Amino acid sequence: MSEKSHSIPAADPDEKPSVIRTRLHGIDLLSNSRLNKGTAFTEQERDAFGLHGLLPPHIGTLEDQRLRRKRVLDSRDTPFGKYSNMRDLQDNDETLFYSMIEHYTEELLPIVYTPAVGEGCQRFSEIWRRPRGLFISYPNRHRIDQILADRRYDEVRCIVVSDGERILGLGDQGAGGMGIPIGKMALYTALGGIPPEHCLPILLDAGTDNEKLLHDPIYIGWQHNRVRGQEYDDFVEAFVTAVQKRWPKILLQWEDFAGTNAARLLERYRDRLCTFNDDIQGTAAVTTATLLAAVNATGVPLSQQTIVMFGAGSAGIGIIDLLIAEMKEEGLSEEEARGRIYAFNRYGLLVEGARGIKESQLPLVHKRADIAGWKLTGGEDVTLLDVVRNAKVTVLAGVSAQAGAFTEEIVREMGRHAERPIITPLSNPTSQAEATPADLLRWTDGRALVGTGSPFPPVEINGTPVRISQVNNSFIFPGLALGILVSQARRVTDGMIMAAAKALAGLSPSRTDRNAPLLPPIGESRKVGLVVSEAVARQAMAEGVATIDDAASLPERIRAYSWNPLYLPYERIEHGGRASDLW
Repeated sequence: MSEKSHSIPAADPDEKPSVIRTRLHGIDLLSNSRLNKGTAFTEQERDAFGLHGLLPPHIGTLEDQRLRRKRVLDSRDTPFGKYSNMRDLQDNDETLFYSMIEHYTEELLPIVYTPAVGEGCQRFSEIWRRPRGLFISYPNRHRIDQILADRRYDEVRCIVVSDGERILGLGDQGAGGMGIPIGKMALYTALGGIPPEHCLPILLDAGTDNEKLLHDPIYIGWQHNRVRGQEYDDFVEAFVTAVQKRWPKILLQWEDFAGTNAARLLERYRDRLCTFNDDIQGTAAVTTATLLAAVNATGVPLSQQTIVMFGAGSAGIGIIDLLIAEMKEEGLSEEEARGRIYAFNRYGLLVEGARGIKESQLPLVHKRADIAGWKLTGGEDVTLLDVVRNAKVTVLAGVSAQAGAFTEEIVREMGRHAERPIITPLSNPTSQAEATPADLLRWTDGRALVGTGSPFPPVEINGTPVRISQVNNSFIFPGLALGILVSQARRVTDGMIMAAAKALAGLSPSRTDRNAPLLPPIGESRKVGLVVSEAVARQAMAEGVATIDDAASLPERIRAYSWNPLYLPYERIEHGGRASDLW
């Protein structure tokens, strides 16, 4: 429990604590997931804290514990079984949890986050055991200040919040959506080095329209249809107001809100507090980075590519906005840039007179004159095949959650006029992907430049296994958050999002080998996060939204702030003594 506010450390490694001093004792100490060391408590610590008998006699190390937990994890035969095991570990020993991710990053990221977290959300009520984060329900809306006031949250600096309405490609999961903020905050720490006590996952429980959950006797959330309209807006406003009051300098990330709410909530609050939406801006950044790497491999600049965005929800619109910004940097006008991008909704191309066009999609709508003279397959909707065939599409990105939408006919048509077609089926989880990398590479004779939203195994081409780049937001948001916190940015600007994208693109293996994967291995995500964080912090300083102004000290500030999963020695203090800053 905090004794005082913990400020960003100066660029001095000696300021990091070398000893943890705490009043917790016995079972209370072992029950604290942030402090528990399990069998790694030394003989002296067991004496001091009354742990003999509560622990088995073996005195181990963090390395011993990793080996034991890895053996248990390997015995689980399903991704959900592994996910549930890791969640239990996080609630028991956070240092070991993060050490596991650090040492087995590539293997465990798909377990602690996408795609396994999808089933984790669907079955959240089955596995919920111990409190982690906060559930703020609509019936408790008058208690938000009271809920946030607990002293255990004094050190919080960043929040990931969801209302559970649009979880990955799985739809409304209600309170089960808490798996997403928990998972995101875990990656803030694992990949961004942000101390766990600075992170708070929150689920805004506004009800659910998932009929199965409404009638499930074990569902842990508020079993009521979702509140909508002004009631919903007032609920969110009460939450934001309380958060700002409790933590005036908080970083707030919106996550997995339905498309109808995601963009408008970001627009409403982005100039009021330091906030971003990862589904919109994080997805835009990692996709733009991937496409910048891909066009470098083709030798044809982005401003000369013809792009299809298959899916024009909040994520698709966010990607398009960032791509247009880059095309304008390359010399195109706004109109010219938009003319090179064809966006789709569930019915077909967004063109004048098309069905289902939403107000937010109006800037993406093509004029009928733009497709005059096209040979169409018939029907009232302009199909994806129509656009690929007539517009000679070179880049195809999918954020539709429509599994198999990129068919063999469409991909082969694209391959006829694009020497190196760029294809990124980005939908999560794996079951919602618009195509598989194996199919895409087979249909293009291995020529396609492919990135996917979910993890896929390597694909063999001419007898050689080829790693498939995962276009995962985890390359962006941990470093983005770290850069924001270290620079003490007051706002998150479009320039900071672009800086994150370009920093990631600069790390592409394809920059030195045009046949190499477009993005670094997921196992290097922590290193990527450090590079992204520095680029974001420098951009915040350049735009005047950072509180610090010493650019030369940034690398050391980042290093000094970053937390690493290591056990420190403990000392017990009696009442009246001074505890460590955090406990």
